[in-house]
Amino acid sequence: MTSAHRDTFARDNLPPPEQLPEFLFELPELRFPAQLNCATELLDRRVAEGHGDVVCLQAPGGTRWTYADLLDRANRIANVLVYDMGVVPGNRVLLRAPNNPMMAACWFAVMKAGAIAVATMPLLRAKELGTIIDKARVAHALCDLRLADELRQAAGQTHSLTHARFFNDASASSLEASMARKPGEFHNVDTAADDTCMFAFTSGTTGVPKATMHFHRDVMAACACFPPHVLRAEASDVFVGSPPLAFTFGLGGLLLFPMSVGASTALVERPAPEALVDAVEAFGATVLVTSPTAYRAMATHAARLRKTPLRKCVAAGEMLPAATRALWKEATGIEIIDGIGSTELLHIFISADESHARPGATGKAVPGYVARVVDEAGYPVPPNTVGRLAVKGPTGCRYLADERQKSYVKDGWNFTGDAYLVDDDGYFHFQSRTDDMIVSAGYNIASPEVEDALLLHPMVAECGVVGIPDDVRGQIVKAFVVLRPGNAGCAGVVKELQEFVKRTVAPYKYPRAIQFLDALPRTETGKLQRFKLRAMG
Repeated sequence: MTSAHRDTFARDNLPPPEQLPEFLFELPELRFPAQLNCATELLDRRVAEGHGDVVCLQAPGGTRWTYADLLDRANRIANVLVYDMGVVPGNRVLLRAPNNPMMAACWFAVMKAGAIAVATMPLLRAKELGTIIDKARVAHALCDLRLADELRQAAGQTHSLTHARFFNDASASSLEASMARKPGEFHNVDTAADDTCMFAFTSGTTGVPKATMHFHRDVMAACACFPPHVLRAEASDVFVGSPPLAFTFGLGGLLLFPMSVGASTALVERPAPEALVDAVEAFGATVLVTSPTAYRAMATHAARLRKTPLRKCVAAGEMLPAATRALWKEATGIEIIDGIGSTELLHIFISADESHARPGATGKAVPGYVARVVDEAGYPVPPNTVGRLAVKGPTGCRYLADERQKSYVKDGWNFTGDAYLVDDDGYFHFQSRTDDMIVSAGYNIASPEVEDALLLHPMVAECGVVGIPDDVRGQIVKAFVVLRPGNAGCAGVVKELQEFVKRTVAPYKYPRAIQFLDALPRTETGKLQRFKLRAMG
């Protein structure tokens, strides 16, 4: 493979070969050519094959871009990157915006220029952005003007970010003004399949984010596994959802996957649950991509949703409680397609389609991947035994200059940090994050199981369960509970919830302490931050 990267920072900082996972390319569609640019495959080829007039991106306010429109804008931005901002292949370009069409165009422009996209969550502050800029050695940025303040503060603190252009900006110095002076044609850089095209930062559920490095072939591999084998979307589908494009769940579910089949996606900047319901109605969405928490909240709008053409619902990002799956099925008649993925592996690697879904089970390994549950020594455990999840496939963990690579990858396997068991039929059942297993008086108690029990109570809107130190039992189970409107936390409610859990699961698993909160601490992608709950004691 001939690398196109003139800036070799990414290649120079790959983990050493002995720390890399084993990659599997057994499916015919995973045998990629040596030279590969994912923008060429997902965008340019679609237009070249005569589909340029098909709607690709939509947004509230009447925005409707065809594939040809997106190609034109991405080409113009790529020209700005190269000829105005001095970007060379291998440079990192920070992207910062809510979910909107210009963010998507910027991402494709970076791919076309052979550079590396470093997409950031819209709610990050200057300190967090500064950490990313420093770690990724970022000198260039494309940013929505509404998010400029924090980026400018970060640039002032780091001194390495020297070239920034702002879009959704009416000024003469805006990215749009520069685009207008550039041609709508661009010759994509002939990148190697194993040239890095993106740094994806983990969402910080542990408080210490890491940068994962993904190649052009990884992007195409993600499109070749879960979408055709499990999701099975069609060109006529309209996608909508909540995860940010800066989150790999959102990038795949709301941009890469729909474009891989020639479908369209509606990008919503503020996708609160009710706003998502509005968007499903407004755009005639047929595929919904969001978190289990959002599905639970949206279920209250069942009457509206049943009148829409919505037909497929994908959940990932956190464990899907069996109670939430049942609630959504009862409300809408749609079985949720659950899945587990990770930033390290780019997207979903265990799942089940609607006809094979089982309550409480995530599913089986997605074609292209293999998975197993192992003990601490790395040996497979018997069925129905809790152990550590290990995965191999066409994608895998490559941390940027991070010692944690050694703990994530062992003997060629990716260890995701999840505790699972496999039942007699080969279905994988999530138990907890391996650091979320509570050991109380010798009993192993999985936090999600207690959470699932609490969520069955009609007063409980949300909850998070952790283990806290205890002199007698080692740890005790503590639940942090958000009650539904109209309910107030008191000693009587604590007792009622405790007794309810005792009747629902084994009595030793009940929460010996319960604290009521107005809201749970979550990342911007909706993942529960248990480390913050533990800090509350």
